[in-house]
Amino acid sequence: MRLGVLAGISSDWQTDLEKVKIAEDLGYEFVGTGEAWGASSIPWLTAIALNTSKIQIGTTILNVFSRTPSAMAQDYAVLDQLSAGRMVLGLGSSGKNVIEQFHGVPFKKPLRRLREYTEIFNSLIAGEKLEYDGDIFSMDRGFRLNYPSYREHIPVWIAAITPKSIAQTGEIGDGIFPIHWPKRLFEDLRGQLTGAAAQAGRGEVEMTIAPFTRVYVLDGSDDAAQWADAREPLHYYVNRMGTFYYEMLERHGFEAEVGESRARWAERDAEASKAAISESMVREIQVIGHIEEVRAQLAERSALGADLQLIQMPPGGPGEAGRKLEELIKG
Repeated sequence: MRLGVLAGISSDWQTDLEKVKIAEDLGYEFVGTGEAWGASSIPWLTAIALNTSKIQIGTTILNVFSRTPSAMAQDYAVLDQLSAGRMVLGLGSSGKNVIEQFHGVPFKKPLRRLREYTEIFNSLIAGEKLEYDGDIFSMDRGFRLNYPSYREHIPVWIAAITPKSIAQTGEIGDGIFPIHWPKRLFEDLRGQLTGAAAQAGRGEVEMTIAPFTRVYVLDGSDDAAQWADAREPLHYYVNRMGTFYYEMLERHGFEAEVGESRARWAERDAEASKAAISESMVREIQVIGHIEEVRAQLAERSALGADLQLIQMPPGGPGEAGRKLEELIKG
């Protein structure tokens, strides 16, 4: 069972960094951070790289609109050297609101942009001349990245949930970040990825399946609140995150829950809408139970094909967070 942590930066970054170091010492294999309209990920990745020695470091995710692929290659060439080859580049398209209303960039052809972005990034990290003729990017002057790469390839993991984006990830990526993915479908996801890789002529490619894994530990003090918290992200993605997520959940067998939740939400009945997210749906997608049950569920998900499960860094100070992290990984 392999675990990683999702650890963003706050105004108390020294404490955040101490918690990352505790996770590394406990055996967590990966630390990732995302980016929306808050702090930039790159400076935080630099701090982590310079203050750790073993843990793999990556983004979960960076969008492919706000930085050029060449700028990303410049950043990552340095980060990979600072970390002695521990970096992973996590990419995604983000969404129209963030890209257009925060970055001021047209949100056009996100799937195609992901492909071209990854290909250009890989070419530059490999030390190749940049001669690229795509639908979005076109460069023909033969520039190379004028900085020594630590290694010729940095893994690219992609946030993908639609059939087309999953297939493309198999064609160009090294891993995938599935969100709200049912545990019974991890091997199906692997089949989609490896099948697309084979069709693209990549042969047998090892793809890392690294799902975002929300964990809720019940201790008898306020279990109802924990169940409500577990339903909240599913409810949010079903009703307030466009069409892709609820369509994905419908494809995965949750048509009844999605339909009922959306119908009640349309009537402005928030409580009934949340209640429509069934216990079985929560248990299929999230991890919830007493600590022994949680550890068993994490192990089960690993056996079902979740290569590297990424959990949220626990709140609180280093001592409190460290105790919770140790409970999960040590057993």
